[in-house]
Amino acid sequence: MAILSGRIALVTGASSGLGERFAETLGRAGAEVVVTARRRDRLEDLADRTGSVVLAGDVASPDDRTALADMITDRFGRLDILVNNAGICDDGPIENQTLEELTTVVETDLVAVLDLCRLLAPLLFLSDAATVINISSIYGLIASRGPMAAYNASKGALVNLTRHLAAQWGARGVRVNALAPGYFPTELTGGLSDPSFVESIESRSLLGRIPTIDELDGPLLFLASDASSYVTGHTLVVDGGWTST
Repeated sequence: MAILSGRIALVTGASSGLGERFAETLGRAGAEVVVTARRRDRLEDLADRTGSVVLAGDVASPDDRTALADMITDRFGRLDILVNNAGICDDGPIENQTLEELTTVVETDLVAVLDLCRLLAPLLFLSDAATVINISSIYGLIASRGPMAAYNASKGALVNLTRHLAAQWGARGVRVNALAPGYFPTELTGGLSDPSFVESIESRSLLGRIPTIDELDGPLLFLASDASSYVTGHTLVVDGGWTST
């Protein structure tokens, strides 16, 4: 399947979990994929398997974001697909957290996305089929019962940033959508190896089961390809019905 043949994609946070899977999926669909994350060794392993272009860096660093934009400009001269996936999560009640703990999450999960969209906008405007996919979460739509205030705030902001940029960039031919997954087996979720955690997901999901990571392939490709050519400003929820009740 080569529905993305000839297109240039960037995936942030690609060293593991959803980001790694997103990079693999886009590559299999024919895109040339640039991957970035802090763990260079993991990125190089990914590149050995997929042929991805590697630029290691921290999206929370303004200098690293600028270097990423400069590299894509120099090497490709445009960008067709931007997947803002990099993210971290806080833990614990807000009253027990430090300001630094809160702002670290916001810098990675929200500010980095804002700045990458700013820096990469000229490259997206040069594309004939530009699409931005912001990776939010079900906790961008509903509140988590577990305490992670900065994560909830950032993911909620991503949903409205998606709507805003869709309104701003529609006339420029750039579509902007968000993907809001539920709990998938990744490093961030401990691989869903905790039986009690799995049971809680099964009880909340209308499908009554936990997902497999490949069940995000179709939603990602839908938003990345011409299959969604008249879809923008939308948040596609992939949660087995968790947020429906």
